[in-house]
This record gives sequence, structure tokens and C-alpha cells, in this order.
Amino acid sequence: MNGDDNSVIDWDEAMEQCGDDEDFLRELLSDLNGEIHTQMVKIEEALESVNEQSFLPIMRASHVIKGASSNLMCKQLRRTATNLEQAAAVANGNADAASSEKAVKECFEELKAAVDEYRKFLKSNSID
Repeated sequence: MNGDDNSVIDWDEAMEQCGDDEDFLRELLSDLNGEIHTQMVKIEEALESVNEQSFLPIMRASHVIKGASSNLMCKQLRRTATNLEQAAAVANGNADAASSEKAVKECFEELKAAVDEYRKFLKSNSID
């Protein structure tokens, strides 16, 4: 549980955010998992049939993940959600939908990998 940008969580900083209340932090991490699930479903739905309207919901959903994970010092989630939000923002105003869609999907794959790591972390620490 270190503090680099590829770590799942900076535990010490997250504990500080929660007033050193580990039970509260564990509850928040569990709640974050539920929020991530909700937002990932929205992103997947938007990517099922991509059109010019698809990128705004992806931007919004990735922004929610970015903010929530940032508050809990989940740096890998924050970084990959930020990348997806930025790719979707570029795609939202880009006439070249094919290259934009490819970039968004690549960023989404990175976010999915980060979510998998986050869920492994929760499981290994007995957080539901």
C-alpha cells in the first residue's frame, strides 16, 4: 500500500482523509466499489453503439469515478478514469469518430484493468 500513481490505494493518506477511522475507510471503499459498478455499466452501454451522443455519458461516468477515487486516494483508478474522461472529451468534439472511438475504448480497457486491481485489493483485505 504505497503512494505511487500505480498503487491501488495510498492507505496512509486515505486513513488521514477518514480521521484514522479504519472502519469508516473500509465502508467508503466498499461504497466506492458500488459506485464504480454503476458508472462502468453506463460506460459499457454508451460503447455498445457509439455515435456522437455516446461520449458525453462516458465523460460524466469517468468523471464520477475520478472524483470518488481521488477522494479515497485510489491513484490507479483516478489516473485511468482521468485518461478516459480526457479521451471522451476529445472524442466528443472530434469529427474523426473512428480514431476517437479507438482511443476511448483503449482508455476504457485501462480503466477496467484498474477496476480489477481495485476489486482484488478489496477482496484481499476482506472489504465487501
